[in-house]
Amino acid sequence: MGYKSDIEIAQETKMLNIREIAENAGIAEDYLELYGNYKAKVDSGFMKDNKAQDGKLILVTAITPTPAGEGKTTTTVGLADALRKIGKKSVVALREPSLGPVFGVKGGAAGGGYAQVVPMEDINLHFTGDFHAVGAANNLLAAMLDNHIYQENRLNIDPRRITWRRCVDMNDRQLRFIVGGLGGRVNGTPREDGYDITVASEIMAILCLAKDISDLKERLSKIIVGYTYEEKPVTAGELNAQGAMAALLKDALKPNLVQTLEHTPAFIHGGPFANIAHGCNSVTATKAALKLGDYVVTEAGFGADLGAEKFLDIKCRAAGLKPAAVVIVATVRALKHHGGAAKAELLKENLDALQKGLPNLLQHVENITKVYGLPAVVAINRFPADSEAELKLIEDRCRELNVNVALSEVWGKGGEGGIKLANEVVRLCEKPNNFTYCYDLKMTITEKLDAIVRKIYRADSVELTPAAQKQLQQLEALGFSGLPVCMAKTQYSFSDNALLLGAPRGFKVTVRNLKVSAGAGFIVALTGEIMTMPGLPKVPAAEKIDVDENGKISGLF
Repeated sequence: MGYKSDIEIAQETKMLNIREIAENAGIAEDYLELYGNYKAKVDSGFMKDNKAQDGKLILVTAITPTPAGEGKTTTTVGLADALRKIGKKSVVALREPSLGPVFGVKGGAAGGGYAQVVPMEDINLHFTGDFHAVGAANNLLAAMLDNHIYQENRLNIDPRRITWRRCVDMNDRQLRFIVGGLGGRVNGTPREDGYDITVASEIMAILCLAKDISDLKERLSKIIVGYTYEEKPVTAGELNAQGAMAALLKDALKPNLVQTLEHTPAFIHGGPFANIAHGCNSVTATKAALKLGDYVVTEAGFGADLGAEKFLDIKCRAAGLKPAAVVIVATVRALKHHGGAAKAELLKENLDALQKGLPNLLQHVENITKVYGLPAVVAINRFPADSEAELKLIEDRCRELNVNVALSEVWGKGGEGGIKLANEVVRLCEKPNNFTYCYDLKMTITEKLDAIVRKIYRADSVELTPAAQKQLQQLEALGFSGLPVCMAKTQYSFSDNALLLGAPRGFKVTVRNLKVSAGAGFIVALTGEIMTMPGLPKVPAAEKIDVDENGKISGLF
């Protein structure tokens, strides 16, 4: 049998009608809003009417990402399928992919091999239009803001202190910094502006944290768009924008229901990046899944220092969620990369490099079990070149931390390849845990930053630039000290330097910008060279994507 690409596997799979998936999951057809035969939104009335007891929440996270790959989404999907194979009622809850990575470096985000969610092409390319709605709401607010300034500016907004940027769901570095309003008075007020990628928009974070339409409108009204000449904040509510924005978002707020290759129900909804936002799917989707499944498998973006930290400290706190267990995904070759092995040498047995790279995994494990008090299992996403000696070394080191290791072969075998992992997860879910947060909301902003960088990253200290110090004083004066912190940091290192692999020590983290996302309900701390608008690589993934005369898409992965 020859090698099949992810998209070929997905296209060869016979999907069930989404009505059947919904019926098997326990969703009455009255709650479905169909988008063709294989996608549907679930009406908000479902949550009001469903009184079922919540299932157990399982978080899938990973080691620090490397070019060698980890397979977090693949493991998440495969684990949910495996739980069904051992007789458990499971549901998946994932984020929607952004077009930026789809056409950029990473490709799609629907899993891989025989552990995917489908229809894969739709999910990766437009889906149900949620991201377009977020972009439209974001840019409506930007248009209303600039129009207000043009039409007499009764709020006395200082054009030099506007913080609200436009957005587009594409990696387009050309738009990071622009000047608009040129060409004479009728074309607006000239000012510096810029674009973020849609997944970095505060509206995406709001969509994913809002409980319902009323909460959505309330959060939208709190968005700070800029400051007056007297340095007072101006909100979307003062521009009377929240109603129209909520109208654009009313359907986007409803969770999307699809299926895995093995017909496990899957909610895919919302998509904030974890390196520049909070990196989790929506609260509405997670809570809907918990009403339907005895076990809900969800993931948080990038390594556990980013997505898992924000899932636990921001999302769980905001939504009152408590995970029952955590899966930490790793690969032998990624750990060898952390240990200094060159990419070309990763397929060769190298116990020395693996030994040097293991501290990265072990630090993530310690963070989950000791900082957050949650039971964990390490899932080794197995590749054919992995040697028995390498696998044993990982298992032995993890057992020193009282954490078991389970080999995962879901990429090649689907749910059948994740049965050992599923059994371990079920075992862990039955254990009581002492879930706690990394920091208390009563701490000062500086103390929260310090807690994250010391406890999770293991840095010596956090340092604020003079500009960030001034922003800190302003945020405290405006009464935002009680909010959680969302770190914007490179995903490639525990530190704010992407080149420091493994588990570095003796470093400090520099915060260069502090801003409040008042609607989302957190403070964003930008570190290092992190950007809110990525760029395309030298050879974008888009160059390989095509569609034939029959409408069949190729090149997505």
